[in-house]
Amino acid sequence: MGKILITGMSGVGKSTALQLLRLRGHRTVDTDTDVWSRWVTTPDGSPDWVWREQAITDLLAGHATGSLFVAGCKTNQGRFYPSFDQVVLLSAPAEVLLVRIAARTGNPYGKRPEERNAVLHHLATVEPLLRATATHELDATAPVEIVVRQLEELAGH
Repeated sequence: MGKILITGMSGVGKSTALQLLRLRGHRTVDTDTDVWSRWVTTPDGSPDWVWREQAITDLLAGHATGSLFVAGCKTNQGRFYPSFDQVVLLSAPAEVLLVRIAARTGNPYGKRPEERNAVLHHLATVEPLLRATATHELDATAPVEIVVRQLEELAGH
C-alpha cells in the first residue's frame, strides 16, 4: 500500500500515467478538477489554481488499502508531502512538453502562445523546486508503460 503523488510540468504525462494506472486496477485521483482544486487570488493579485485542502486531507486520511496515485502540480501541495509515501517528479525536456501539449485533445491548456510561454517559464522556475523536494524523479520520455511500472514499484507492487 502506498500513497504516491505524481507531479511535474504540464505535458509531462501525469494524466496519461493515471489512466493506465486506473486500467491496471489502482485508485487514482487527478486533482485538475473543481472537486479537488479551486482558484484563489494571491497577495499580488494574480490567480492561482490550488488544492482544496480539506478535500485532499480527507482523501489522504481516508485511504486505507491498496495504492493511491494522486496527480497534480499546485503551489500548496508541499503542505501534504508528509501524508504521501512518495513524491514523484515526472520530467521531460521543453521540446517534448510542447509537442505533447500541442497534440493532446483532452486538455486545452497550452494551445495559446502565452500558455506555452508560461509552460517554459514554469519549467525553468517551478520544476527545480519540485526536483528539490521530490523523493524520486522519473524520465517521462520513456514509454508510459515503463513509467507506470516504475510508479507501481515505488508503491510496493
